[in-house]
Amino acid sequence: MTRVKQTLTLLAGAGLASMALTGAAFAQEEPFTQTPEETAFIFNTILFLLGGILVMWMAAGFAMLEAGMVRTKNVAMQCTKNISLFAIAGIMYYLVGYNLMYAGVDGGWIGSLSLWSPDDSAALAEAGATFGNGGGYAASSDWFFQMVFVATAASIVSGTLAERIKLWPFLIFTVILTGFIYPIQGAWQWGGGWLSEMGFSDFAGSTIVHSVGGWAALVGAIILGARHGKYGPNGEINPMPGSSMPLATLGTFILWLGWFGFNGASQLALGTAADAVAVSNIFANTTMAAAGGVVAAMVLTQLLYTKVDLTMALNGALAGLVSITAEPLTPGIGWSLIIGGLGGALVVVAVPLLDKLKIDDVVGAIPVHLLAGIWGTMAVPITNSGTSFAVQAIGVASIGAFVIVASLAFWLALRFTIGLRCSEEDEVLGLDKAEIGLEAYPEFGTGSKAY
Repeated sequence: MTRVKQTLTLLAGAGLASMALTGAAFAQEEPFTQTPEETAFIFNTILFLLGGILVMWMAAGFAMLEAGMVRTKNVAMQCTKNISLFAIAGIMYYLVGYNLMYAGVDGGWIGSLSLWSPDDSAALAEAGATFGNGGGYAASSDWFFQMVFVATAASIVSGTLAERIKLWPFLIFTVILTGFIYPIQGAWQWGGGWLSEMGFSDFAGSTIVHSVGGWAALVGAIILGARHGKYGPNGEINPMPGSSMPLATLGTFILWLGWFGFNGASQLALGTAADAVAVSNIFANTTMAAAGGVVAAMVLTQLLYTKVDLTMALNGALAGLVSITAEPLTPGIGWSLIIGGLGGALVVVAVPLLDKLKIDDVVGAIPVHLLAGIWGTMAVPITNSGTSFAVQAIGVASIGAFVIVASLAFWLALRFTIGLRCSEEDEVLGLDKAEIGLEAYPEFGTGSKAY
């Protein structure tokens, strides 16, 4: 044991001596320096990447929400639509969408029809370079963050038109929506276009993202028509309960979580203490708006129907989130609760109104994303003195008109060429089997009888 202790002592001494020599060598070298601009560049890039990851996770939220709100025979179809639309959104935003939205708008209407490619050459030209306004960010981080937003708009359409639209016509419309409709109107504000010049304000996209998806969904629902058996000949409304309320609830919580990236990273900077405070306030306001939406929807359904409706509570949360998205920074907690609460109340009022008009919205996306999106955008001047109700109304109306006309043209073109709607027989059978030949729950369907 004595010899072992001596050996360990010698090794320890040698290690300490080596560390001392290494420290002396480092002391002779130039100390590592990093400019404030470089630090800001790194933190801004991290904000975009982490925020983009959270928004990408919202795709899972939409998939689970829709899977829970449709009937069992259509669950696999909704999952297929959600993963494919996300892939299409990414490809189209690379091919044409990003540059159409951002490259050379300069107060006009659209950017350029060209491929996007990352270019950090100016920022990385020399060590310690000044990275520009606020420290800048990596080009690919910006593209990634913007790309996941356009996929959100497409997901809104998917839920509304569920259970009766064919797969490929929907995906073709997704190409048009993500590659052209969304980027063109986005250029008007976020790309520095004419609405931006007027002073329109939409912080994270109540109108630019959510109402765009809502308008496209509304036009599609009117052209497509209601599900077979949803509305009776004498005006009766036949409920069609979804397959899984636990799945729908999980999807809502995932979306709630993802919204912190949606709104928080839209600050677009984390390079200063002021930015860190702003992102923190946005997080707090975002979650409280959702809370206000939940409580308002629950209270209102209790008063109107004597029972709390879980689906209304879930959509109340989402409506609160959409409502605060246009301006999540300037309100305090109190105003955030009010703005979100009124968004949740809108859902409770609008869902039966749509049914009276025989507009079949399977998941309630039109009240949540369109109506709450408009409300949130028009509420911006309440807490942001740098905006006006008139300019906000111009923004809402102009974007709405453009999306309605463009969506109408493409929905009709699809209807009169390849067709939009599945046959009544396929709808009764379920689109899982009719369209993709795969049941989401085979052990509970016809697949269980195979053996």
